[in-house]
Amino acid sequence: MFLENISNTQRRKGWIEVICGSMFSGKTEELIRRLKRANFAKQKVEIFKPAIDKRYDDANVVSHDANTIMSTPVENAASILLLAHEVDVVGIDEAQFFDMEIVEVCNQLANRGIRVIAAGLDMDYLGKPFGPMPSLMSIAEYVTKVHAVCVMCGSLANHSHRMTADKNLVLLGEKDSYQPLCRDCYIEQTVLSKNL
Repeated sequence: MFLENISNTQRRKGWIEVICGSMFSGKTEELIRRLKRANFAKQKVEIFKPAIDKRYDDANVVSHDANTIMSTPVENAASILLLAHEVDVVGIDEAQFFDMEIVEVCNQLANRGIRVIAAGLDMDYLGKPFGPMPSLMSIAEYVTKVHAVCVMCGSLANHSHRMTADKNLVLLGEKDSYQPLCRDCYIEQTVLSKNL
């Protein structure tokens, strides 16, 4: 079912969509696609991202393929509630970088009749559920899990393997810091790195 085709003939109803997956899986690309379709349909759209994400641009949301859409960087989830006025659709990129308050923010927006689309990593580099993402996925009406391609064997990849020694949970990086791996290759690389 295409979510953009849902009819709002009665009272305006909101809902939450989550797009999740590993690094290089197309999460942001899919978020941008959905938001651009909403713009094309003349819906009022606001897009937010965490202020710490300045990899490609200080303000705009930019995919790895350089597809871009205007956004507002925010320091915390509560700021989204303050800035999302008279909108039909709210997009949130890199949702895993927000604290647990993002879950209540998304709920409040949906309860106001707003379509909320949040994209983020479902697992951290250790293969553990990442921040608020499991909670967001559990309250969402729609969850789309996208996959990258394993750079080692070509299978579907769902892990973001960190290639640096940095142990901080949050490490903003690109192809120099992460690579997408399937389950088997991720386990192999994790065991290999522990033995070094």
